[in-house]
Amino acid sequence: MKRLFKFSAFFVFALLLLSSCGKKEKSSTTGWNYNDQKWGGFEKLDYEGQATGPNLVLVEGGTFSMGQTDQDVIFQWVAVPRRVTVSSFYMDETEVANIDYKEYLYWLDRVFRESYPEVYLDALPDTLVWREELAYNEPFVETYFRHPSYDDYPVVGVNWIQANEYCKWRTDRVNEMILIEKGILNPNAEQKDEDNFNSESYLVGQYEGDVRKNLKDVKTGGERRVRFEDGIMLPSYRLPTEAEWEYAALALQGNQSSAKDERITDRRLYPWNGNTVRYQTRNRYQGEILANFKRGRGDYMGMAGKLNDNAHIPGPVRAYMPNDFGLYNMAGNVNEWTMDMFRPLTSMTLRDVENHDLNPYRGNKFEQKELDEEGKPVEKDSLGRIRYRYVEDDEVADRENYKRGKVYNYLDGDKESEVLYNSPYDDVTGQSTLISDKSRVIKGGSWADRAWWLSPGARRFKEEDKSDRSLGFRCAMTRTGGPTGNEDTGGNKFKTKRKAPKRRYK
Repeated sequence: MKRLFKFSAFFVFALLLLSSCGKKEKSSTTGWNYNDQKWGGFEKLDYEGQATGPNLVLVEGGTFSMGQTDQDVIFQWVAVPRRVTVSSFYMDETEVANIDYKEYLYWLDRVFRESYPEVYLDALPDTLVWREELAYNEPFVETYFRHPSYDDYPVVGVNWIQANEYCKWRTDRVNEMILIEKGILNPNAEQKDEDNFNSESYLVGQYEGDVRKNLKDVKTGGERRVRFEDGIMLPSYRLPTEAEWEYAALALQGNQSSAKDERITDRRLYPWNGNTVRYQTRNRYQGEILANFKRGRGDYMGMAGKLNDNAHIPGPVRAYMPNDFGLYNMAGNVNEWTMDMFRPLTSMTLRDVENHDLNPYRGNKFEQKELDEEGKPVEKDSLGRIRYRYVEDDEVADRENYKRGKVYNYLDGDKESEVLYNSPYDDVTGQSTLISDKSRVIKGGSWADRAWWLSPGARRFKEEDKSDRSLGFRCAMTRTGGPTGNEDTGGNKFKTKRKAPKRRYK
């Protein structure tokens, strides 16, 4: 009898389970079934959140005081503090290393060398940046990038344009690997010229690849390729904005008094606490140098037997202690490119940035896909990429949120500027400046810089087509969805889940 009762209970439980599993989720506003071919096949995903790409760390966004945190010893006044907010984003744990960039060059050589050798040649780093008139650095010209001893050292000699091209390439390789790991595509090492995996070309149907098994199409009952709306493929890798880079370097969450309030106990001059560049906590690391920089004139690494930073040139990308976001070398080792165009930040511009204090960035040059008469993207280019064009001013004349396609100089001497500055030197002829529309912000300080440049608020610039032996880069990625990660509820803790209304009709 007991055995019969157990069997009956199990049978009832199984029926309930099957009935609950077969129940379709409904729209809370129409009552129609989601993911049901009989009801039109509109899909609603059980989305788990954006995956974290290789080598990336989630940087939870927030507000901070952007600008100089140390005394302006060079009196340039180019980083006047102002409060801004940065959205959550992903940041490379380390600088891009030589081995990473060599993988990139290998791929370009394999895919384009036969038909478009200039693509490979244009991507080569400038190893001649190591030469100096009165120094013997010639061995580094041949060894620093090519020799395996430096595989884990940051790549240098890469200009801003080359760094952006690397970001585009990395986006495609990561997304291709995601589709391979999900069993959608097979690995294909025979890609040539325009027949190579490009994320955008794949999404718009201009690249097929070696398909293993596509996704199920709820609408037709057959198969379909991956769409942007599936959330499978990641957003683009890119350079971080200046605000993102500075926020990530400061990592002020390490000085938050508790997880329940917004109080920061201490400001920071560097990506660590204290006003020195040495580790201060009393343990075996006390007194150790926290970054790779030039301690003084002619002192790049200290004395033999007790090297202070153990690096006379750039050091390994995972050397020294990471900051409170888990990011390595956000001070020292190499300066790093950011997306931003360089303009001095002075009191003249502060009154005009009140409405630009969320994700501030200068350098927008808006683009849109080239479309055919049917509104579809035109045929991809010879390198397999979707074609874009810049937005013209007359296309946005009726918009309220922006009026021009290229806004490099917005509120900086253009017609929208409201601040007048009368210089006592206005009558001086032949004035010039080194700052141009090609000037890009670099941050972080390097192995060849004094400690002052290690402050996250310090800023300099370099022309986008120039490179340096003390300048590298790391990548970032936009975070889609909740700011605190995939466990984010999308609101306050009291928010309840919306339920579909009960059907009151037959």
